[in-house]
Amino acid sequence: MTAHRAIELIAPSGYVYDHAIAARAVERLRDQGHTVINTEAMERRSQRFAGTDAQRAAELNRLADPARNLPDIVLAVRGGYGAVRLLHGLDYAGLRQRLTGQPIAIVGHSDFTALQMALYARAGLMTFGGPMLVSDFGAPVVSAYTMEHFWQAITRPSFTLQVNAPQVQQASVSGTLWGGNLAVLAALAGTPYMPQIRGGILFLEDINELTFRLERTLYQLHLCGILARQQAIVLGDLSGGKIYESDNGYDVPAMVQHLRSLVGIPVITGLPFGHIADLATLPFGAHARLNARAHGFTLEVSGYPHLRG
Repeated sequence: MTAHRAIELIAPSGYVYDHAIAARAVERLRDQGHTVINTEAMERRSQRFAGTDAQRAAELNRLADPARNLPDIVLAVRGGYGAVRLLHGLDYAGLRQRLTGQPIAIVGHSDFTALQMALYARAGLMTFGGPMLVSDFGAPVVSAYTMEHFWQAITRPSFTLQVNAPQVQQASVSGTLWGGNLAVLAALAGTPYMPQIRGGILFLEDINELTFRLERTLYQLHLCGILARQQAIVLGDLSGGKIYESDNGYDVPAMVQHLRSLVGIPVITGLPFGHIADLATLPFGAHARLNARAHGFTLEVSGYPHLRG
């Protein structure tokens, strides 16, 4: 465990529907010696969202206030839907000025991908795809893998993720590490919030999507030219979608095989990222080197803001 940290909660998407789980997560963090700020975010509700758009955007924009002490960690309460509604209302210039070069970890995944994309595209800010308050810190049994990798990633200047998952393709490439939830990411194609990354390593995950919907979304990125500009695609968890008898073997592995024939770059599988218990933490915008062989792959990551002390 690292030093005691100031953790500020934000709720940019859905509201907390089980307060006992959220309270359990906060209690765990406090028992470890951390200070948890803005627990009010767990209580707000407006329709399906954790407060009005203005309230949720204000939580992020106040990070630009030079009169406030910055927390060590900004932690998303949960995902769901709603972050995209905030993108036009964020103070990108102020956030860039206040946060650039600061040792702060802004963390979340799933719907949080929209904010990660926008903050990188409009303010050049690196964030972390990683655990969230409810689903991870509040889990009935907290994953030792998730916690170990989270604290390692946000407190060290570099790390190497090793994955022992058999691979069809080999790769030895380097570039900007970026990505997140496939549906959320693809929905920003053609907008000012899609980062213009060339030669990147794109990681993707999604949940409860039918195979054809996954493929259709990947085709959107392909037809936009986004996939062809990358060095490699690294797929995380894509589980939860139903398979029907009429699919006749058209499942996620079959879709991935077609994707490989389409894009002309390595497509690596087995990344421990997504809506899963054992979750790696990945810095969005960091430099990464990917080495994939038949027995698995490594991802060496460096050049991102990290906590000190």
